[in-house]
Amino acid sequence: MPGSPAAKLMILDRDGVINEESDAFIKSVAEWHPIPGCIEAIARLSQAGWRVFIASNQSGVGRGLLDFDALFAIHDRIQRACAELGGRIDGIAFAPEHPDHASVMRKPAPGMLQDLARRLQVQLDGVPFVGDSASDIEAARAAGATPILVRTGKGARTEIEHGAVGVAIYDDLAQYVATLLAA
Repeated sequence: MPGSPAAKLMILDRDGVINEESDAFIKSVAEWHPIPGCIEAIARLSQAGWRVFIASNQSGVGRGLLDFDALFAIHDRIQRACAELGGRIDGIAFAPEHPDHASVMRKPAPGMLQDLARRLQVQLDGVPFVGDSASDIEAARAAGATPILVRTGKGARTEIEHGAVGVAIYDDLAQYVATLLAA
C-alpha cells in the first residue's frame, strides 16, 4: 500500500557494517572482506522474511579510486555471498560523488533513504537503518528511520565521540539481527 509503514524492511550501510572498513577505500573485490557473521546475519534476515537494502556513500568513485565496474563487481560479490547462504540483498543504493561535491543523496543528507522509500512506496517510520557513523545516524533520523549503531567499522569511535544518544548500539550486525529475531 503506497505510503504505508514498511514491515520487515531493513537498510544497512555497507563499509563497516557488512564488510571491513578501510581508510584507503574498498577498491576491488580482492579488498572486500566481510565482517565475521554479517553475511550469515543477512541470510537469517532474508529467511525470516525481511527485505534487506544497502544505502552507502561510495566516494571512492568520485575520488577516482575505482570505477563503476569495480563498484558493481564488489556489490555482485556481496549479493553472491548472501545467496550462497540462502539470503538476499533486495537492492543497493549508493552516492558516488566526492564529499566536496555532495548531492542530497550523500549521507548525512537523507536523500538516499528518502529515494529508497519513494521507490518502495513506504514510510521509513520504524525501519531500522544500521550504520557505523554519525552520518548514518543523522541520515536515518532525517529520513524518519530508526538509527541502529554497530561498533564495527567506525562504530566504536562514533559511540565515544558522538554519544549516539537515544540510539540502540550493538557489537555488530550479527548481534543486532540475533536480538531482533529472538524478540
